[in-house]
Amino acid sequence: MSKIALVDDDRNILTSVAITLEAEGFEVETYNDGQAALDAFNKKMPDMAVFDIKMPRMDGMDLLQRVRQKSKMPVIFLTSKDDEIDEVLGLRMGANDYVKKPFSQRLLVERIRALLRRQEAISGDAAGTEVEETKLMVRGNLSMDPLRHSVSWKGLDVSLTVTEFLLLQALAQRPGFVKSRDHLMDVAYDDQVYVDDRTIDSHIKRLRKKMRTVDNDFSAIETLYGIGYRYNEE
Repeated sequence: MSKIALVDDDRNILTSVAITLEAEGFEVETYNDGQAALDAFNKKMPDMAVFDIKMPRMDGMDLLQRVRQKSKMPVIFLTSKDDEIDEVLGLRMGANDYVKKPFSQRLLVERIRALLRRQEAISGDAAGTEVEETKLMVRGNLSMDPLRHSVSWKGLDVSLTVTEFLLLQALAQRPGFVKSRDHLMDVAYDDQVYVDDRTIDSHIKRLRKKMRTVDNDFSAIETLYGIGYRYNEE
């Protein structure tokens, strides 16, 4: 049973998310501030953690910095709806993913599962354990491994958030076929969360930007204005 640490000064979020995770079979520890969490982590690290950014005593950024000094434990940030700078700084400091408030608890659970699968695969490789490669998807220069949550383009690794990974996977599964924004919303979010077209557009924009960090000429994701997006195998 994986142990998940929730760190947030909002008691309602702590309680509701803890109930959801426990119902999914996780062991959950909750903390009201970063300092309390750090004190507990110094005794024993959980398998992964979810941090709010703005908290008293020690905020999520400071807590992540302290954690990264001694551990590669997967961390998801909870960020404000329109605070993109928090997302950028968090990822640069070593967060593995982020979820914007208000968020779907089902989506958070799936992101937690994805990161734990990735961590297990990495640990298995380190121990010399063979990991099945049947789920590896290769589309021309693109290689995606859902088990490891890893992406490479022309042999170069690209670091994506869980949402970006899911969107790219949905597009690349059927090259040449158009995926509407509504379809991509269903991939990334559940029915309880409202997102508009611009949210998907922003994800795709960031996804392209990350791919272009390894290939300035990346153009595999095509925009069909008023319709959606299409992956073209190169």
